Amino acid sequence: MSDASKKGIEELTVNTIRTLAMDAVQKANSGHPGAPMGLAPAAYVVWHNHLRHNPKNPDWHDRDRFILSNGHASMLLYAMLHLTGYEQMTLEQIENFRQWDSATPGHPENFETEGVEMTTGPLGQGFATAVGMALSEAQLNERFDGVVDHFTYVFCSDGDLMEGISHEAASLAGHLGLGKLVYIFDDNSITIDGGTDLTFTEDVQKRFEAYGWHVQTVEDGNDLDAIDEAVEAAKQVTDKPSIIALRTVIGYGSPNKAGKSSSHGSPLGDDEIAATKAALGWEYDEPFFVPEEVQAHMSAAVDRGHQLESEWADRLEKYAEEAPEKYAELTRRLAGKLPEGWDADLPTFEPDAKGMATRKSSGAVVKELYAKLPEFTGGSADLAGSNKTLFEEFGIMSPGHFDAQNIHFGVREHAMFAIANGMTLHGGTRGFGATFLIFSDYMRPALRLAALMQTPSIGVFTHDSIGLGEDGPTHQPIEHLASLRAMPNMTVLRPADANEVRECWQVAIENTTGPSSLALTRQSVPTLDREALGSVGDATKGAYILADSDADEPEVILMASGSEVAVCLDAYKKLTDEGVAARVVSMPSWEVFEAQDDAWKEQVLPKSVTKRVAVEAAATFGWERYTGWDGHVHGLDRFGKSAPAGEVFEKLGFTGDNIAELAKGLL
Repeated sequence: MSDASKKGIEELTVNTIRTLAMDAVQKANSGHPGAPMGLAPAAYVVWHNHLRHNPKNPDWHDRDRFILSNGHASMLLYAMLHLTGYEQMTLEQIENFRQWDSATPGHPENFETEGVEMTTGPLGQGFATAVGMALSEAQLNERFDGVVDHFTYVFCSDGDLMEGISHEAASLAGHLGLGKLVYIFDDNSITIDGGTDLTFTEDVQKRFEAYGWHVQTVEDGNDLDAIDEAVEAAKQVTDKPSIIALRTVIGYGSPNKAGKSSSHGSPLGDDEIAATKAALGWEYDEPFFVPEEVQAHMSAAVDRGHQLESEWADRLEKYAEEAPEKYAELTRRLAGKLPEGWDADLPTFEPDAKGMATRKSSGAVVKELYAKLPEFTGGSADLAGSNKTLFEEFGIMSPGHFDAQNIHFGVREHAMFAIANGMTLHGGTRGFGATFLIFSDYMRPALRLAALMQTPSIGVFTHDSIGLGEDGPTHQPIEHLASLRAMPNMTVLRPADANEVRECWQVAIENTTGPSSLALTRQSVPTLDREALGSVGDATKGAYILADSDADEPEVILMASGSEVAVCLDAYKKLTDEGVAARVVSMPSWEVFEAQDDAWKEQVLPKSVTKRVAVEAAATFGWERYTGWDGHVHGLDRFGKSAPAGEVFEKLGFTGDNIAELAKGLL
């Protein structure tokens, strides 16, 4: 192909990406045309010249990952998926942009659309999640002798860089020296409210240099050769993440809206689209038109992708011969399967009236999980000693050392769980992040995205109640359990004792349909003697009968989660001594209980027993579904207090005597 012909097909392809974005947004009467129009040249260069992917097998494990962190520019991604031959992304799907049941929702959704690595839209999340993907690649690359070997590419916007999560993630990525991360910053100087100079005047390049990144600037966002050279240079720097500040023009080609915020989040309008197509030299009147030569040019990705995957399959076959045990472990991990007997040696705990904090028993379980599940990888936000998640014998990730399972996240809760999501989404790694339950507030956007994407990352949240004690109400979570339970696809697990901790971890590890959040105590709780209590069931059922009367049916049911289960047991003993037929139900997980069959739910909470007391040192919201109108919820619809934990519990009524009186008051 001559240089002129090459330049011609490149220009035509770039303009095809632009016109598809304009036409889709216009037909939907909704969307963001400006960023796709400005970033079209960069997308073409990355997808045509650099991205290793197989459109016929979007889940090929050793593909490069591409993240559109500025997810509002979704039509850019949909155009690339269509042009490179992803079967789901037909032209009809693009014509149905933002419509019900289409594969082209307003922001990219990985559970809706093949080729979309993660759900993006909340700015900064894609930026941070990509760091987790690169961490997973680095771990697998080092552990399995370079068999896993690919890049993670990210497009991001000024909005992504303004969000605090990007600062946290960039800092950690720079510290670790993640050299297979390549970001292109859409430096178009425009925000929704106007120019970036309204609020965003820092020197982005110097900021990333300070983080320890490899930084480049490309002044002309339409210079395909310059973009290509910058991406290639970034790939050659293997000990630093890279960012390319690309000067683009939002809404490029639009005579009246290019370079203006008016092209950001609204259709251009029929007249302006016609004027833009004329200005771009677009010769086709039909909307959603893809020239045959463009389709042929871009569909080369199919054959190239097949070849790349075939070469990787050959490497795998050779690896199976050279290192059969490692090969078996790698394929198991990439398939997302648990090893046989993974939970056989999880610790069990003898009954003990003094007991231990559930964060401590969790630590014992975590140590065994590290040993049995080498994919289990994560750490704490500078609270490892409190969260009981650090076991140095399983390695600590550091610059140049990624064959490890422990991560020091530093005080970076915002980025921590997004990074955990990235590790889990990548495959071959199961990510988790740990902090105090109160600081789940800082993690909420990433927790919500995990729930939306049904990504089974795990949150380990200690110091789960007023039992935190003297640190007081700033650190005592009140509304957090209710908030997490309100999140679809989130499994909340609040174990009552050490053995429930083990069972809740089993649930979390086996959960593949969304994230899990374990809420664990700072203070000691007794390790319960279920055999002596005559318990029926266990924590893997979500709720079970911990203790019961000899009567055919209880007069009153006491139910609780976590440390308050012991309070209910104290009340149960007092009621039993007074001749009241009582039952104690431990309910560590509403979500798991709701997933049980009706027979189990009726056995544990028979509809005929309407006198019920729920006890939880947290907001009462939601418990009414189990107590009904004839029941009572003893919780906290107020903030806590700074004092020793035992005194706080007593002053706020979390005692066996008080709960027994509340129960008798219902009878």
